[in-house]
Amino acid sequence: MRIYLDTSVFGGYFDKEFEEWTKPLFERINDGEFTVLLSTMLDEELEFAPKRIKELI
Repeated sequence: MRIYLDTSVFGGYFDKEFEEWTKPLFERINDGEFTVLLSTMLDEELEFAPKRIKELI
């Protein structure tokens, strides 16, 4: 299944408030259950993001 992730999902991975949902999502992505679609807009938005968020991608 292909899914599109918004910029906020990547930041949510490191946010205590949202990690309950985002960390399992990324585990499923790493397990190959989902193919992530990224947009050029996302690339632009993450250009100045912290290193840990860039590494997550």
